[in-house]
Amino acid sequence: MARTMQLRRFVPLMASCLALSLDHFVLPSDVRGDDSSIVFQGKDGPGKGKHIVLVSGDEEYRSEEALPQLAKILAEHHGFKCTVLFAINPKDGTIDPDKNDNIPGLESLNNADLMVLFTRFRNLPDDQMKHIVDYVEAGKPIVGLRTATHAFNLNSKTYARYSWSGRSEWNGGFGRHILGETWVAHWGDHGRQSTRGIVVASEKNHPILRGIHDGDIWGPTDVYKVTLPLPGDCKPLVLGQVLTGMKPNDPAVEGKKNDPMMPIAWTKTYKIGDKSGRVFTTTMGASQDFASEGLRRLLVNASYWAMAMDDKIPEKAKVDIVGEYKPSPFRGGGFKKGVKPSDLAGK
Repeated sequence: MARTMQLRRFVPLMASCLALSLDHFVLPSDVRGDDSSIVFQGKDGPGKGKHIVLVSGDEEYRSEEALPQLAKILAEHHGFKCTVLFAINPKDGTIDPDKNDNIPGLESLNNADLMVLFTRFRNLPDDQMKHIVDYVEAGKPIVGLRTATHAFNLNSKTYARYSWSGRSEWNGGFGRHILGETWVAHWGDHGRQSTRGIVVASEKNHPILRGIHDGDIWGPTDVYKVTLPLPGDCKPLVLGQVLTGMKPNDPAVEGKKNDPMMPIAWTKTYKIGDKSGRVFTTTMGASQDFASEGLRRLLVNASYWAMAMDDKIPEKAKVDIVGEYKPSPFRGGGFKKGVKPSDLAGK
């Protein structure tokens, strides 16, 4: 009987202690994956309390691989909460960049502090596109990568101005009107001539270029042609030197491809009505380009700058790869089949 009474007093005591312990010690849940997105909870850093939404969806350059890695870097090393969205095949819930009309989860933009966009020719339905439009037309900051210059190819009459084609009431659609350029052409030979980044000398002290020098940025993707001069207040920061081959130390091509060199990274302010927002655009960003420490640093710095956190950009931002990263070669149809967002949460 005495033992029973002691046990009865002991159990509530242990339960009370356990409750107290759990109240002060919560098992971490840094990464969450569901049927449409991955969320990386920010750790300590200047980005604590800020939310970045990264929107992937292109058929060739493996944005579905590049953006989760960028999100990991921003969350792990800089404290930003990051949500990554994907093109999803509704039949089986897998990531399918060839499915150009479905990116679920865009309502995450409703409470985002920054949108990082890496899509190509998406034909989203109005109920999904509305979240992007509402975000943009609120004058919020944007970072655009590679094919974001031709992010949308919409059948929508409601949002036709966002389409890259001549249907748009905006000259050049979302790409040129908001980001500074639309799709024009390849300037370097696609798949045969890689890109070396050359800092614009007059902009070497720009906050986005902190810790970045000539040659730090390299990628196997080719330079895109842009229409010079870029519109409005576009300010080129990095020029793309076309190389003779696919190695970082290959010599530069002689002739007009490097005279003039095309901008591959620039800043811009976009305006819609009485709203305006900061924009950073780069025509680099394929998953293989992320092997370049300089490119990763450029994108991290640009994320800070876009959110008007210029004074928080480190002298040399930490951009170490987080976890395993083995990017697939860029090519049409080259995405990994049968992968769901939840499958990527633990990697």
